[in-house]
Amino acid sequence: MTATEPATIHSTSVIEHSYSQPPSGVYAAFAQPARKRRWYAESDQEDREFEMDFRVGGTERLSYRFKKGHPIEGQQIVTDKRIVTASVMTLNGKPIVAAQVTFEFLPSATGTDLICTSQGAFFDWPQGPAMIEEGWRGLLVRIGQELAAQTS
Repeated sequence: MTATEPATIHSTSVIEHSYSQPPSGVYAAFAQPARKRRWYAESDQEDREFEMDFRVGGTERLSYRFKKGHPIEGQQIVTDKRIVTASVMTLNGKPIVAAQVTFEFLPSATGTDLICTSQGAFFDWPQGPAMIEEGWRGLLVRIGQELAAQTS
């Protein structure tokens, strides 16, 4: 980063993904702790702690460390329609992003269209917006796998 580049980058990405289940089924993958843990908290991290109090005004806490070699809490809920989360991600004790993520569950002719809007302020992390978007894209695929496993 040069001296003329901003130290804080603001970014918004919108990702749309369709599922064959109705909004209540897709929403359940967010609302049920065991299911959310499988697609959200179990991945390429170590030393994971995952807690959630899924209710309006509730909290969610995911604490973890990335495995060696890896490049990198309040919520608003309207049942079967919307979830809004806020988080701060740190790396080696230094904040690298403060983010708000909104999930919208829209009924469609074939099931549900999920819109994931991630808004963040990235601190001294120029590749952060692309990495976070790529991470969410992967997680949305994992939700599809979780939903498929529940219907089989």
